[in-house]
Amino acid sequence: MEVLSDRALNRALMTRQLLDRRRVRPAVEAVEHLIGLQAQEPQEPYVGLWSRLEGFQPAELVEALESRQVVRTLLMRRTMHLVTAADCLGLRGLHQPMLEARVKAVYRREIEDVDLAELAEAGGPHFARTPSILLEVGRAVGARWPSVPARVLGDLLSSLVPLVQVPPRGVWGRTAPARNTTIEAWLGRPVPPPCVADDLVLRYLRAFGPASSSDIRAWSGLSGLRESIKRLRPRLRSFRDARGRELLDVLDGPLPEEDQPQPPRFLPAFDNVVLGFDDRRRVIDDAYRKHSVEGARFVLVDGRVAGRWTITGDTLHATMFFPVDLDPVVAEAENLLAWHGIPGRTVIEVHE
Repeated sequence: MEVLSDRALNRALMTRQLLDRRRVRPAVEAVEHLIGLQAQEPQEPYVGLWSRLEGFQPAELVEALESRQVVRTLLMRRTMHLVTAADCLGLRGLHQPMLEARVKAVYRREIEDVDLAELAEAGGPHFARTPSILLEVGRAVGARWPSVPARVLGDLLSSLVPLVQVPPRGVWGRTAPARNTTIEAWLGRPVPPPCVADDLVLRYLRAFGPASSSDIRAWSGLSGLRESIKRLRPRLRSFRDARGRELLDVLDGPLPEEDQPQPPRFLPAFDNVVLGFDDRRRVIDDAYRKHSVEGARFVLVDGRVAGRWTITGDTLHATMFFPVDLDPVVAEAENLLAWHGIPGRTVIEVHE
């Protein structure tokens, strides 16, 4: 079985994540290919698309959000993702057991006396009538469970009831409370029964592969993928990584040459190019992995995490974890400032 080095896996990842060069394609198509962009921070998906698409402007994604072509909803790993409307409908049923299991694990002590089906039945109509803040609905139904804090009831409902966060939340340049309504109310269709995971596995491999079964589980949060992988075996090829793990891949997945150059990229917080694996060493050294938990916005140099960045006022500040060629990093930083419409400056600190 062919062994793929971390560098070979990195080049495949950069290509499949649209980070090796900017593509000319609609934002909605990119969101579909990536199976969503992580979106706990409402403005971050815009930077994620700017790093991947030629000429991307925020107005394109705003229009898609306001026209309901894309939505913000809980999916993979019980984290907020910006996904297409079709994926919201198609994937929610598959992820629903995981969403419920994870939220129950968080609040297992507080909810011993709560009938979760009753809670969902009580809370759902509030969201369907009008977009509402989770805490508001938690308070509205709280009289039935007076010993449970309203914030806990609200967070439970975020997973028990299929919801989307509605604009202006997530609109470029605006801040707004996280108001939620039901997927059915927003998209005009109920969530279909859960599908099997086969198609999701294939799509993950096209966007992230080659990858191990544990990588797929880590990205999705789903268990019970063994049967899907077993059914898909005839449609997949296999490799090994440098640590001996079996890697799965679609038959036509691109595998660029290891020496293919990679431009610097400024990633948004919680970008799945870093978070989408159990073993992340193809893109980030273990020494820097802790920063991903903190929500760092990473700088990629030669396809790997080399630093973190932020914009404060009119200054883009980057901290590089080790010495790199700074000229292309500064050039990309200036492009990012210009895209933001900020006539600012770039300050880079390098740790030796």
